[in-house]
Amino acid sequence: MLKTLKTDFQIIFDRDPAARNWLEVLVCYPGLQAILLHRFAHWLFVLGLPFFPRLISHVSRFLTGIEIHPGATLGQGVFIDHGMGIVIGETAIVGDFSLIYQGVTLGGTGKETGKRHPTVGDNVVIGAGAKVLGNILLGSNVRVGAGSVVLRDVPSDCTIVGVPGRIVYRGGAKVDPLDHARLPDSEAQAIRYLVDRIESLEQEVEQLRQSSPNVPTHESDTTDCCHLRDKAIEQFLDGTTVSKNG
Repeated sequence: MLKTLKTDFQIIFDRDPAARNWLEVLVCYPGLQAILLHRFAHWLFVLGLPFFPRLISHVSRFLTGIEIHPGATLGQGVFIDHGMGIVIGETAIVGDFSLIYQGVTLGGTGKETGKRHPTVGDNVVIGAGAKVLGNILLGSNVRVGAGSVVLRDVPSDCTIVGVPGRIVYRGGAKVDPLDHARLPDSEAQAIRYLVDRIESLEQEVEQLRQSSPNVPTHESDTTDCCHLRDKAIEQFLDGTTVSKNG
């Protein structure tokens, strides 16, 4: 237990550049306070003591804005950054050295009994406002983008973004856990591919038309039907060139 508490304390200095001294961390970091109170409440919960574990959890919620059910299991070195609005359900399991930002929910769905909350692997980063719901598994080294809603299992070593969450693999590249803003935009990538493909097909059609002058030309063919240079598309793709040939 002492080793776990020491790891909980040390991980803050490893991951938060704003942490300057032990007194500031101990007094002014609600994430650490919530975890310390939870570990005591969880110990009482495992002993089967009624009422008091929930009371400690309720007091912790009042003091820190972080609600962790005493039945939840947290590994060593879990870091809750800021933490306001975090909810972790009764049967949730969080692996070692995971990083959880403010507004995250590890919740259940419906009124099922038994294991009904997520299991989170080691070294997982869950971005601000993300919701992970149901008895699902997030593998180790998973990164959940801010605001994502995860409703199904996620394999290890990948990133999930969007509502509902979509899995985007990172090719095994190691990323700083604090750099949770560097997430791939899968929608923009898909649209960029489709736009490039449409332009390529239009060029092929134009070449076929020029090589066969007898092919009638319809009035609609003379317009840029896909509007590939529309301002809306360019803004969606961050104003970059949407065609390899453009």
